[in-house]
Amino acid sequence: MTREQFIELVAQEQKPLRRFLCALCGGDSSMADDLAQEALLKAYLSFGKFEGRSRFSTWLFRIAYNCFCDSRKAAGKCPTEPITFAEEQRADSTADASSRFSHQDLYLAMERLSEAEKAVTLLFYMEDKSIRDIEAITGIPSGTVRSHLSRARQHLRKYMEETKYGI
Repeated sequence: MTREQFIELVAQEQKPLRRFLCALCGGDSSMADDLAQEALLKAYLSFGKFEGRSRFSTWLFRIAYNCFCDSRKAAGKCPTEPITFAEEQRADSTADASSRFSHQDLYLAMERLSEAEKAVTLLFYMEDKSIRDIEAITGIPSGTVRSHLSRARQHLRKYMEETKYGI
């Protein structure tokens, strides 16, 4: 892969990658930007090692997911521990109040999921990744990915019913 090919592929994946990381970070766009920058730097430094055994996006998302897990570990939080509401409320200081809370319900619902459930749900529904790609990105076996998706749907459904009916 040439440098120009790498830059072209990154340009195609930059927005989906940031969207994935922003959702994983509970809407904290600053943290997502930092993680995306770290992932892109790591990918750039090792793009010569990309063998093409998976799609470029799968390889890049794997690097980004690892950066996210590493940042959680460095902060003293277990990567499988849900992001708390307080972490979620850290908002981009340049954003106005209405934009900061435009997806609050989604982030509150996603907060209820384990980190693994959140990651596979975001990859499957927001990024249209296949079960096989999710397995490659997260390192979670495909059967477990399916279980996480099923449980996440149940948890999200339960949360939405609770909030709708004030239970």
